[in-house]
Amino acid sequence: MPGPDLVRLRLALTAFFALDGFVFSGWVVRIPAVKEQTGASASTLGLALLGVSAGAVVTMTLTGRLCRRYGSHLVTVVCAVLLCLSVGLPPLTHSALSLGAVLLLFGAAYGGINVAFNSAAVDLVAALGRPVMPSFHAAFSLGGMVGAGLGALVAGSLSPTRHLWGLAVVGLLVTAVAGRALMRCEPLTPADGRRSEQGAPRRLDRRTRALVFVFGLIALCTAYGEGALADWGALHLEQDLGASPGAAAVGYACFALAMTVGRLTGTTLLERLGRTRTVLAGGSTAAAGMLLGALAPSLWAALLGYAVTGIGLANLFPVAVERAGALAGAAGVATASTLGYGGMLLGPPAIGFMADWFSLPLALTSVAALAAVATLIGFATRRVHAD
Repeated sequence: MPGPDLVRLRLALTAFFALDGFVFSGWVVRIPAVKEQTGASASTLGLALLGVSAGAVVTMTLTGRLCRRYGSHLVTVVCAVLLCLSVGLPPLTHSALSLGAVLLLFGAAYGGINVAFNSAAVDLVAALGRPVMPSFHAAFSLGGMVGAGLGALVAGSLSPTRHLWGLAVVGLLVTAVAGRALMRCEPLTPADGRRSEQGAPRRLDRRTRALVFVFGLIALCTAYGEGALADWGALHLEQDLGASPGAAAVGYACFALAMTVGRLTGTTLLERLGRTRTVLAGGSTAAAGMLLGALAPSLWAALLGYAVTGIGLANLFPVAVERAGALAGAAGVATASTLGYGGMLLGPPAIGFMADWFSLPLALTSVAALAAVATLIGFATRRVHAD
């Protein structure tokens, strides 16, 4: 049984994963309203959303160093405060340029907190000795479901400004409570052979670095789908299928709920099926579900497709991060997380351009294509670890 310190640390990290999903989904369900407010086209909105990507990528490259110097716990708390404050800024903008500028700050906070708490989580997983990484990502999905569901309830009655600043206040209160608990826990030091006798991280050989990169590609392919549905899923239902703003917000809630269910059962699934079969089943399921979600002619069929996609994608990202961590420790987790969240954040702008060139439904089928690529990569790397 884990000691009380490990239990406290796990609860605190779980709270921050949930907070991250809650705040992020609160923003994404109001994207259609912010798009209308700024008068942006699909392509200019895609460029504005690139601000999230740029801010996140720059921060992710620095967060590892900050964690080594100040500790992943402190970095998590600081980034959580910045995330909560910056989520209220987008509805205050009235042009695509100003929207992109504030999303740069939002993306920096989002990227930083994800690298920081994933680094802390992988050390905790090693200390516990069980594949519990999906449970942390289940908390992210649960937070996303709650945030999206709340957005669906208030979309017709609250302005985006009041809604998102309300989320900021709630987020700061959660940060105050969970941050205090997290800062009381000593950061864990891996003692699994990935460090030298002097305590410094071991240098990785070329094959190991290549495998970490490959697992990062799995994370990228699958997180691309999560980012695409977060930023464009509601707009597709509203614009192409005639759904009301509230019903469109339900689409992301269905996706988030399905991911939550899949990740809550992820540890059991991994223990029974192993990582390779989990990746193969999940990738193929996500590909089929997204084809239905993008091309279905009715709202209810599209919602079903979103849910099936969520079930399929649920455990692919946690498995990719876990495999990278097993090979290279926290450095591997940082690499896989950076590639993965890069896919989540760079995907939406790509969807925007494809939507202008072709159509939004056709652009969303790229999610199915990348899920299939992740499945093929999982099959090709099936012998790296015995399942």
